[in-house]
Amino acid sequence: MDQLNKLNFEFNNTINAVSKKQYDVHLALYEGYVNKINEIWKELRQDPQREKANATYSKYRGLKKEEPFALNGVILHELYFENLGGTNNTPNGAALDLINSYFGTYENWKQDFIACGKAARGWAVLCYDQRSKSLRNILCDRHDEGNVWNAYPIIIMDVYEHAYFVDYQNRKADYIDRFLMDINWDVINRRVRRILPR
Repeated sequence: MDQLNKLNFEFNNTINAVSKKQYDVHLALYEGYVNKINEIWKELRQDPQREKANATYSKYRGLKKEEPFALNGVILHELYFENLGGTNNTPNGAALDLINSYFGTYENWKQDFIACGKAARGWAVLCYDQRSKSLRNILCDRHDEGNVWNAYPIIIMDVYEHAYFVDYQNRKADYIDRFLMDINWDVINRRVRRILPR
């Protein structure tokens, strides 16, 4: 198993949804997930106690149960930081076309995504479900709950309180509104092009 290195996400003046202070607090949490997945993988390499594996309780079960939580914590945060900010914050291109084709209009998608974000305890994700060949807004209360297997994430919004509380306190809806105005559509269009037929 490899070791993950944290990616470098610098705050810049194109990010308007959150302050630098909020961003830095959030970044430190992301770094914690990178450290934890590496710690889990080290334990799995060195002393996983496979021979004592048990569905009620065992060291191996604990490591394997928390492995997707920590790894998804890394991945979701990286996708979130990547799709935040930028200079192209107006929905456009292949991404807008795809959203319109599945939701009727961008406004329909937006209202559903807002509801998804308000209802979620952790994440709201616009993804492409490869099984049904459709776009879906899904919510995840934890990094390892609610995700759809084989779905490709397109827009990722962190709605855990750590993502907004420094700036917005308990005004989650205000954070969601600002996030939607701060999506980097260049990043979103790159993601969409990866799933479109060539």
